[in-house]
Amino acid sequence: MAYYLDLFSPETYKAFTESPRDISGFRPHQLNAARRVKVGDKLVCYVTRISRWVGVLEVTSSLFEDSTPIFYSQHDPFIIRFKVQPIVWLPYEYAIPIHHDLVWNSLSFTKNHKKHTSGWTGFLRSSLRQLTKNDGALIEDILLKQAQVNGNKPILHPLSEEDNQKLRLMKIRTHDNIEVTVTVPQDVEQPDLTVADDTILRESKQMQALIAQIGQRMGLKIWIPKSDRTRVLDYWKPEADVLIDSLPLNYDETTIRTIEQIDVIWLKRRSIVRAFEVEHTTSIFSGILRMADLMALQPNINIHAHIVAPIDRKGKVFEEIKRPVFTLLDKGPLSESCTFISYDAVREIAGQKLLEHMTDSVIDEYSEEASDEL
Repeated sequence: MAYYLDLFSPETYKAFTESPRDISGFRPHQLNAARRVKVGDKLVCYVTRISRWVGVLEVTSSLFEDSTPIFYSQHDPFIIRFKVQPIVWLPYEYAIPIHHDLVWNSLSFTKNHKKHTSGWTGFLRSSLRQLTKNDGALIEDILLKQAQVNGNKPILHPLSEEDNQKLRLMKIRTHDNIEVTVTVPQDVEQPDLTVADDTILRESKQMQALIAQIGQRMGLKIWIPKSDRTRVLDYWKPEADVLIDSLPLNYDETTIRTIEQIDVIWLKRRSIVRAFEVEHTTSIFSGILRMADLMALQPNINIHAHIVAPIDRKGKVFEEIKRPVFTLLDKGPLSESCTFISYDAVREIAGQKLLEHMTDSVIDEYSEEASDEL
């Protein structure tokens, strides 16, 4: 028996709570990870944004694919599914905060970190990561005690005002009557970049170079905007014919101009494999706007889009991706087609010794979706 992580956003937590609680679903890109899960394994459930452990589900079937809506009336992206039996499922006020001393000081991926830092969040990057048996058993035991098993008295963990603010999300309906959850960012004055921030800019160019290098090692062609090449090539020396001079795409001029400005593009023959925007500024996320422009111009385009930024910018990236305007694209909400990758994750990928023998799908193991934010 093994333990696996099952991430819930507040929206999917609510939907699962109100459902028969007999099916847990995952997104299509998690199929390979799902194949490792066996009958009898346990899914340890964690709610993002408010950072609480809420339940344990026992897997009672092999994986199956089914697009029949369960959580959402018309659009349910969680089509990789398992039948499950809840062992414990708690309301928010009795769920266990990740920063609770008993949990924080015992879990292998938190105990060596200071509270309210972000270094530990990498482990909770996506669902179906395997927990150690000690970590899984610890969380299960604490949750069972909270559920008053064997007469234990549960401990109340009231939601803070900050937690409640994170749960106050706005729901809107798109033009095709699909209900989506959006974030309405609060007005926060942001400082402008100055000459002193050249270090930040330099790091972003290093990250562009590292992403390009990863794609090169996988045997892909690379596009870098011509305005960035001089600085990026300070950190990356491409092999012959890897860095292309023009995009071999058959789109209209406006679309081509938009694509040309994307920070790093991986191509295989005449097709875009993945597109990356590296964000480092403290104001508007121009890369997110470019990704949205691309999806609006070409709603049928099927590429993987990623925003790459320091881990402490993740919340801001997700806030921007989930703005109401980005939910109304013909392709669907931007939050469903554009994911976040941290600088640390890029460095981890680059350190893979067998990268030359991997496919670009390895990126999906390190990317995080806006619905899964911590």
